[in-house]
Amino acid sequence: MPYPERNGTVVPGGVVRRVGALGRQSWIQKVLEQVIDSPRQWVTPSERYLLEDEPRDVAPKPPLYCFDVTISDRVYQEKCYLDPSLNSLVYKNILKVGIEVRISRVSCIYNEKRIGQGILCINNVLCGELLDAHREVPERPLRGGKSHYLPLWNNEDPYGDIWLNNKQPEEHNFNNTKIISLSHLEMMWSNTKNFPPLLVRILYKSRLQYYRKPDKKMIEPYQTFLEVAGSSSTMSVIMWNTLCPEWYKSLHVGLVLLLQNYSVKKSYPFRMQPLPVDPQIKVISTMEICLNIRDLPNIIIIPEKKVKPEWRLPKLNHRFMPNNCICDVIGVLVFVGRVQRLKKKGSHEDFWSYCWIHIADLTSEQPFIVELFSTSQPEIFEHIYPMTYFMCTQLKVVRNDDQVPKLLYLTTTNESHMFITGHKGQPYNDDAKVKNFIQWVKAKNDSGEVKNAVMGGYYPYPPVPEKFSKYSSSLKVASLLTAISEVKVEIEDLQYREQRLTAIQGIITVIKYVPHLSATKSASASETLRVWCQRINSQLCLSHCFFSRSRKRHSFIVRAKKTISDKWESQLWKDKKFSLIDHPHYSQVYPESIPRKFSFEHRHLLGRQFNSQPAKYIPSEGRVPKLDNFKSARSLGHSELTILGLNHERAINVAFLPMYSLQDARTSQVDTVLTCMRYSRVYPQASTGSEIIRSSRVLAGDIIKAVSKMDREHGICVLDICSLGNNKAEVYLHKIYKPNITS
Repeated sequence: MPYPERNGTVVPGGVVRRVGALGRQSWIQKVLEQVIDSPRQWVTPSERYLLEDEPRDVAPKPPLYCFDVTISDRVYQEKCYLDPSLNSLVYKNILKVGIEVRISRVSCIYNEKRIGQGILCINNVLCGELLDAHREVPERPLRGGKSHYLPLWNNEDPYGDIWLNNKQPEEHNFNNTKIISLSHLEMMWSNTKNFPPLLVRILYKSRLQYYRKPDKKMIEPYQTFLEVAGSSSTMSVIMWNTLCPEWYKSLHVGLVLLLQNYSVKKSYPFRMQPLPVDPQIKVISTMEICLNIRDLPNIIIIPEKKVKPEWRLPKLNHRFMPNNCICDVIGVLVFVGRVQRLKKKGSHEDFWSYCWIHIADLTSEQPFIVELFSTSQPEIFEHIYPMTYFMCTQLKVVRNDDQVPKLLYLTTTNESHMFITGHKGQPYNDDAKVKNFIQWVKAKNDSGEVKNAVMGGYYPYPPVPEKFSKYSSSLKVASLLTAISEVKVEIEDLQYREQRLTAIQGIITVIKYVPHLSATKSASASETLRVWCQRINSQLCLSHCFFSRSRKRHSFIVRAKKTISDKWESQLWKDKKFSLIDHPHYSQVYPESIPRKFSFEHRHLLGRQFNSQPAKYIPSEGRVPKLDNFKSARSLGHSELTILGLNHERAINVAFLPMYSLQDARTSQVDTVLTCMRYSRVYPQASTGSEIIRSSRVLAGDIIKAVSKMDREHGICVLDICSLGNNKAEVYLHKIYKPNITS
């Protein structure tokens, strides 16, 4: 089949590069001349974009996003279009960079609006093992006329070579510049179209917003909000489209800008503006400034040393003391969880990326627990490690004192911003609380928070409410319960690193305790006790689930004085297990679910394991150790449970994973722990390795005894499910409610 002439250089809609010796023949070159079945090859980048600007017979249907995949046979390499029917291989992180693939069917797609332009389309592919590969430079999408690719797992991060970072401050002669104040602009904007220059300071910068519209021809559909302040007022500035790739990475909080050739319009009524840095400064919310390329705006960054006092531009004011709304936090990271994804409302293909972190500071022995969403700073978000000095601004306080256990954590907002690489020259550097923190860090070089840092693993937070009625009222879904027959479909529907809670009804008929592999090894118990105490506690405590209807929940919390069986099986299960229609097993605990003791030497390797799969292949240096080679931060084992459906026709196996956290994680919201059983009572203050094993057995015995008391009783089981990629899914029991006491 004919194909455009290629000379080893970039051509419209495709890219070809030689990667091996000229003497060898390449099957790719042959396929470009005649599309046939192909031998093995390997994959470099998988890159995503929104398909548009091509002739269609019908309106676009999902999937809206497309993927270009670069393949190589080590002689030649070519960028190919992935047939949308294969998108699920990317969603589930099966087709990924660096693996060997066998392509059994390809085709050629022509652009009917251009002469002689065709692209190779992969129609059938079998994914294999990871191989050594070469790094590929991002190029332009093969289809749709887009100028750039999107990040692989979200839409908020700037990705690719179109995002510039080269805007520098420049001096400006203000002698012939007549500045207008924001207050004056508010009074006269509706009567004129030509506005004088504005001199403002950036107080907040929002994350990027990608407003995709497949039916509209927008090359770079981005927007971002800047909250700026003059001498007496604050106002929103919206930067649109192609200006975002040009300016977004160069505009930092605290910079002073001179804005010319802008437009003004009535503001969007439902947008929430951030709190002003000074309560005495007026917030102008009825109008907003627009920077759009069609107006040919002129943006000048004024050097801070040239900022004059008579301009009366406000200084940044940080809120390091949490209140009922918004605060800033600075501290040392003592726990960094794995990156997960949350599906956006009303979308099947758009996700938020986030992780949980713990931040220790000098104000309390208890760390801040933070739900950290991507803030359009991938250069920071993808390199967050324990033992790092970390600051995050504009965090929202999430509090519920009525919930049991009490709920208290911080979460990022649209204007949150992260800092990790030192404090010199940062806009917050002169704050007294920051200076105190820096001195505190210098005095605690041997601090326990740093030594006992942890990374990754399963992190079941926030806890669900104690009662099912409150749990159900917090969900905005059509159906609160999932049939056991539907759980398998729901798990298979998950995309890579997508996490979700689902509730089923059933009867626990089997429980088996599986000890942790490292529990038999000799270790320093004092270190274990110093590091690990109760983590997210009552929402994980299996016994708490069983005894929630009784106030005398401590009655079963006694130490076993004799050997306790590691397994219990009900008579109902013995009668029904051979007549089941279906019995899927999801009780395996994968290495990705286990939190690891942080190793600074191997921080990059741990980061790659617990961050999202990269879009570009990064070759490893030397032999790469497996995740199992890193020390676990857990000493307990886990339990495998069999939940039998109410109709006794289906069953499902899941795991219960008791988790511990850092000792300084005894925050107020988790210190009301285990009203039925406290894990801290399981471990004495000083224990040998053998005592830890015995204590684990005691805990297992308590849980098994509690389950046996539930024989034939119906329960509502909340399952925590997450796709780990490559057809692996973790399914953990998160909470059990009793149907007769759901209110």
